[in-house]
Amino acid sequence: MKEFFSNMDSTLQIYWYIAIAASIIFIIQTIMTFMGADSDTGVDADFDSNFDDAGSSFQLFSLRNLINFLLGLGWAGVGLYYSFDNKIILSLVAALIGCVFVALFFFIMRAMMRLAEDNSFNIEDTVGKTADVYTNIPANNKGKGKVFVSVNGSTRELTAMNPSDMDLKTGMVVRITALEDNMLIVKPI
Repeated sequence: MKEFFSNMDSTLQIYWYIAIAASIIFIIQTIMTFMGADSDTGVDADFDSNFDDAGSSFQLFSLRNLINFLLGLGWAGVGLYYSFDNKIILSLVAALIGCVFVALFFFIMRAMMRLAEDNSFNIEDTVGKTADVYTNIPANNKGKGKVFVSVNGSTRELTAMNPSDMDLKTGMVVRITALEDNMLIVKPI
């Protein structure tokens, strides 16, 4: 390996060192990501310096973006070294390709974030929805019953009360009008 680098121009050696180091770190980051190190395990595959707004899911100055930039810079420098006689132009083109790598990563992550779906259940989301009575609900809030309601693609069995003058029987469709102490208030449709 030493012979491989000893016959090279020092500029090409630098591009090779950058490409190899960035590739190794990129592979380690990728493995850590697939193992779940980016989640809430306490191990983080990335270091985020929050220089932009806190609500953004993309951090411009992060180790991951630095590695993406160096990956593009290093491999572009290696691949295009003999295509440019002027090494300053090569450096500019390699840096531009590094920026393209960061932008490409940003757009891929943005597209993946759009695929994320929040299916967490929030009982407040049931108000205004229709539900099916599962167990009878006595009239005038004299007792409790159960209803099936679908929220965010999942069906839940929840406790309900009925302030109307009519008993609500199993199988009837009702509308959820309010929420009191995590208890649904329903009325017949």
